[in-house]
Amino acid sequence: MVKKALRIAAGAVSLVAVGRLFRRGFALGEKVVLISGGSRGLGLVLARALVKRGAKVALCGRDEGSLSRARADLAGRGGDVFTFACDVGNREDVERLVAAVRERFGRIDALINNAGTIQVGPVETMEPSDYEEALRIHFWGPLHATLAVLPEMKARKAGRIVNISSFGGKVSVPHLVPYSASKFALVGFSEGLTAELAKDGVRVTTVCPGLMRTGSPRNAFFKGKHKAEYAWFKLGDSVPGLSISAESAAERIVQAMERGEAEVILSLPAKLAVWVHGLFPGFTADALAWVNRLLPKPGGIGKARAKGKESESIVTRSWVTSLTQQAEMQNNEWA
Repeated sequence: MVKKALRIAAGAVSLVAVGRLFRRGFALGEKVVLISGGSRGLGLVLARALVKRGAKVALCGRDEGSLSRARADLAGRGGDVFTFACDVGNREDVERLVAAVRERFGRIDALINNAGTIQVGPVETMEPSDYEEALRIHFWGPLHATLAVLPEMKARKAGRIVNISSFGGKVSVPHLVPYSASKFALVGFSEGLTAELAKDGVRVTTVCPGLMRTGSPRNAFFKGKHKAEYAWFKLGDSVPGLSISAESAAERIVQAMERGEAEVILSLPAKLAVWVHGLFPGFTADALAWVNRLLPKPGGIGKARAKGKESESIVTRSWVTSLTQQAEMQNNEWA
């Protein structure tokens, strides 16, 4: 019985390997790629990488000013760009977005679900509305967009869907519980799609980055002792080795999309942590419990929230965070 099970497993592995050998690439030249949350941070850096490869890009975001600056940035790089103000958590908004992109470009070849929000603080400071907001953007947003583009991809027997989840969607991190819960939901959705849509020629990639220097802490939300919360979050985001540049992350994500890879975990620390958690989940829970003891206690502004740019201190504006400060300016996060 054991030998038979091993033979079946070996056969399955062989079939997967052969399938990968014959998997068609996805040349991005002239492809139309829709990116949610594309006006700043990682979304904007992804758009730059796609424009460099000759793709046409459609970006959505909630802020008209950020979209205008992103459009000018990409047009200056020779990009064929379309922007549309949209709340991805609203299904009607997403349907209008997809219709507008089709009217502008005629089709959508690839979708990158990148829109995100971050709420940082002790669990005592989090309201049900924080969880609702995180799920609305990280789960319902990708669901609405995927359902809107999927019929045409299935009809063509070709397409790419990339879901930007997080290391926090593999290992739940203290003081990021709404964020992690919603990213876990996105990982489950994305992995299920990967299995179900392969037969239709639509490749789905689940991306789980660790810390990235995108400049996004400035526009994240912080609760409790918000200045202290912002300080540890921004410092972690700034350390080379612990964090990776948005540019290197974007290049790896675009490569995965071209190849049709099922999953990408970005940064060596994130890969190691996911591996350890998979083998020893109890150890990870104990280790994170000790980490939590070092994080700021409840207090400060309590359940109210402040943006990172409202929580600056001498530490967060010092040379220690210079790489993140540079990313803020480069990636349209400064406003």
